Amino acid sequence: MASDRPRARSTNRTSSPRPEAHRRRAVALFAAIGVGALGLALGSTPAAVAADADAGAAKAGRRYAPGRILVRARPGLSEGRLRKELSARRGRLLRRLNRLNVDVVEVPVGMEEAIAKALSLDPRFKFAEVDLAVPLDMVPNDQLYGSAWHLPRIQAPSAWDLSLGDGVTVAVLDTGVDASHPDLAANLVPGWNVASASPDTSDVNNHGTWVAGVVAALGNNALGVTSMAWRSRVMPIRVTNNADGTAWTSDIAAGLTWAADHGAKVANVSYGVSGSPSVQNAAQYFRNKGGVVCVSAGNSGSDPGYASNPYVISLSATNRSDTRTSWSSYGKYVDFAAPGEAIPSTARGGGYASVSGTSFSSPMTAGLVALMVAANDSLSPPDVEAILQNTADDLGAPGWDGYYGHGRINAGRAVQMAASSRPSDTEPPTAAILSPAVGSTVDDLVPVDVSAQDNYGVGRVELYVNGALVAADTTAPYQFSWDSSASAGKAVTLTAKAYDAAGNVGASSSVSVTVAAPADHEPPRVTITSPAPGARVSGTLSLSAAATDNVAVRSVSLYVDGRLRCSAAPDVSCSLDTRRLSRGSHVVSAKAADAAGNTASASVTVTR
Repeated sequence: MASDRPRARSTNRTSSPRPEAHRRRAVALFAAIGVGALGLALGSTPAAVAADADAGAAKAGRRYAPGRILVRARPGLSEGRLRKELSARRGRLLRRLNRLNVDVVEVPVGMEEAIAKALSLDPRFKFAEVDLAVPLDMVPNDQLYGSAWHLPRIQAPSAWDLSLGDGVTVAVLDTGVDASHPDLAANLVPGWNVASASPDTSDVNNHGTWVAGVVAALGNNALGVTSMAWRSRVMPIRVTNNADGTAWTSDIAAGLTWAADHGAKVANVSYGVSGSPSVQNAAQYFRNKGGVVCVSAGNSGSDPGYASNPYVISLSATNRSDTRTSWSSYGKYVDFAAPGEAIPSTARGGGYASVSGTSFSSPMTAGLVALMVAANDSLSPPDVEAILQNTADDLGAPGWDGYYGHGRINAGRAVQMAASSRPSDTEPPTAAILSPAVGSTVDDLVPVDVSAQDNYGVGRVELYVNGALVAADTTAPYQFSWDSSASAGKAVTLTAKAYDAAGNVGASSSVSVTVAAPADHEPPRVTITSPAPGARVSGTLSLSAAATDNVAVRSVSLYVDGRLRCSAAPDVSCSLDTRRLSRGSHVVSAKAADAAGNTASASVTVTR
């Protein structure tokens, strides 16, 4: 398809809002909603992180939703028990993020970090985090369109000989997209505004239109700029209604699930979310449906300390010299590098801009993934990642490094390898129950940890008790909360099954445990059935009593004036010759005991 390569473009105008203007709007926005000034330059890369790393959020200038946190309970914990555990910490369940089992929880304002920290340490919960406000990862500038230097650098023209991205939908989770832009309109499909639950996906900031143009601006149309995958489709997922582009972690996670459920095969998130467990949860959901998620590494020029995230592809930025830009973030979480400096793209109002930031390295890679998937729709997400790794240009230290990951992407080689790959997955996953240990004694809510691996990726893990399904978990680490109360005092067998996307299934070895009998603190109930209270007695008197208990009655004893007359369980009866009693009042009493030593008594007074 060499003849379809795009012609040279000219720039109509430049549209690149100044960072200081964004900062002022952000300060005003956050003051208006009552959480203080944003305190973040747009070039920084804060990300939502697990609760055990949130203690310094306020000191670091990060802001989060007042009175709101995100929580993921272990599968198996009932909603009733979940509400009880949250209530004990002054939390209230508000809603659940669609299909993620991540709950949005209301907590007292000012206690967000403390409660998230406490829940993250509770073995009944997978994670808890504050709902961070995540700013855009961008370093826009005012340069006019010069040339698309980045496309020949990554051998995009060779890729276009094999694929233009036909039939692949790329979800752009951002500030919206200008649907009337002449270089984008024909490539847009309906999206969604997660922030307001509406179909309004117009761009409130410009950033989303920039990102969309890098992915799929129309090519070979004698107009504007050239994108990476100019016959793919863009699904705009607006994750914010804020003019400064700041989005909540919860909305980004919800946007990924919406996109996955509506046919997107690739997603781009140009926000610093690599450290968020909620977004990781959503990215694994997207991946389990066969999709690939690309995210920007950030523009802090430093290492934020994030661990590697297996469910997203994190991109650092390179420049014309094929070296990392000074402002690109780096660290263990970086998977690849891609051009991110002075990238020409579309802008709101039908114009164009030259923009810089890892915000544009990420959609460039998302566009490359669209080319690969269009060239070979049998590729799984692990296939895509392996091909990117095997075809990248290794920059920096040999092999993987924290600046360039596995290297700078090479579109020509990646699409060529994708087109010729014929993967077939017949290998089942492996599964093993890590805890509880074989032969152990458990009780109440039992944390169950399962390890599962697969050559392509685990889709879900199921936990069974005596062959009955308890719960399923779709995100690693695979953790459950099993309510063992129904099996109190019995021996049970635990097993786990792991499934991959191809339907292969692997089962763990069984683990036998004993469920302890519940502690008994409830006393029996005892009733004297004869004689009646206040009775006048003579001759032979029938004495009888009965007892009940939540577990079992061990003994019931009858006394007359404190002297034992008879004992049995759970009922007792005997007789007494009243002629042996003196005239006047006498006390008949009964005492019941259970196996735990709990006791109860009753008494009546009779007259001879």
